[in-house]
Amino acid sequence: MKAFEDFLKEQHRIILDSIADGVFTVDLNWRIISFNRAAEQITGIPREEAIGKPCDEVFRANICESGCLIRQTIETKSAIMNMPIFIYRADKKRIPISVTTTLLKDSGGKVIGGVETFRDLTAIKKLQKALSKQSSFEDIVSKNEEMFKLFSILPQIAESNSTVLIEGASGTGKELFARALHHYSPNKNGPFVAVNCGALPDTLIESELFGYKAGAFTNATRDKPGRFALAQNGTIFLDEIGDISPAIQIRLLRVLQERVYEPLGATKAVKTNARVIAASHRNLQKRVDEGKFRKDLYFRINVIKLSIPPLAERKEDIPLLVDHFIERLNHERGKHIMGIDPEAVAALMLHDWPGNVRELENTVEHASVLCRQDMIRLQDLPAHLIPAGDSVILPKGLSLKEIEKSAILHALQRNSWKRVKTARELGIDKNSLRRKIMRFGIKTP
Repeated sequence: MKAFEDFLKEQHRIILDSIADGVFTVDLNWRIISFNRAAEQITGIPREEAIGKPCDEVFRANICESGCLIRQTIETKSAIMNMPIFIYRADKKRIPISVTTTLLKDSGGKVIGGVETFRDLTAIKKLQKALSKQSSFEDIVSKNEEMFKLFSILPQIAESNSTVLIEGASGTGKELFARALHHYSPNKNGPFVAVNCGALPDTLIESELFGYKAGAFTNATRDKPGRFALAQNGTIFLDEIGDISPAIQIRLLRVLQERVYEPLGATKAVKTNARVIAASHRNLQKRVDEGKFRKDLYFRINVIKLSIPPLAERKEDIPLLVDHFIERLNHERGKHIMGIDPEAVAALMLHDWPGNVRELENTVEHASVLCRQDMIRLQDLPAHLIPAGDSVILPKGLSLKEIEKSAILHALQRNSWKRVKTARELGIDKNSLRRKIMRFGIKTP
């Protein structure tokens, strides 16, 4: 009988060693009782050293002390599927893995321990990074079709010296596009000078742009170069150009027409070769029609126009942008966040993002500060993004649009199809909810 049991154990070991995923089992005292070959290869710890030791001394995951997954499974009698975490190998190298845990039972169905299966995600993470590079241009990431069209023409636009107008709502990344154009231009080794025209009062903007000579006005004791002088042989980025006064519009028109300007108090014009990239969150054609922006200046800056869609129109970019911001914050602040869980993604998909990519970036930073584990979870998000009551219901295998539709549909059902109450639970405006219901074709009873 004993020989037969030994034979079965040996067959069991052979089967486990043939599996590509790491597998180990523990008893109710958390001591390892089996450890397969893949577990040796992933952790760098020989089986002989692992057997009999407490699992936290061998596995050395970053959550062993605060939230042991196999302990959770044994205590709650619930399996955990594909939880992403980090472990430290024997050589102290930190690697990403996904973990699945379940109960270990004897022939009578009695729980005698736990089973943990884990998979090395290093290659997958490298592949994800490679794919994300294909969805990016400089520091701009997207997989939206309209954004791809912009990516495809940016190098050609950059190579020219033509004036460019970038239109898009605040926070969509207009300056990132301007910097990308500069980086790929023949003047990439020259300066890039950004000016927020909307932040400068009329009394200062002229001297800021064109500079002044000593004695031009009281306290002007020495010459001061303006932003156009600083941008010589490079690029000047005029952000929020739609907010400048008619008087400055006239001065800018001459710069674009004749490539010369006069500093305050100067007696002769100065030449400039700085490339001009202008941007506005306003619709400049509309402002021309309203008589608030000069038509001739508009035609001068509108040689090539790039229109950046708001984040609400390219929500498929949200997961990609979140990963991008997490990776950057990890690098800047020494964090080790692996990503964001599906419930939190669903909550982000529901929001309309009036502040666009900048608002999303601030949200991810907020969440990363509060995140105490490997994954950003729903409770780490700002309060106004967390739906009230039940957590977001997220069926598996759905597209991002289906995730948003499903979350809205379940919230409506929970609130007996009362829109005001549903909007309050989801943390969105009732008019936004109405538009989403129409866009997704949700039929109300």
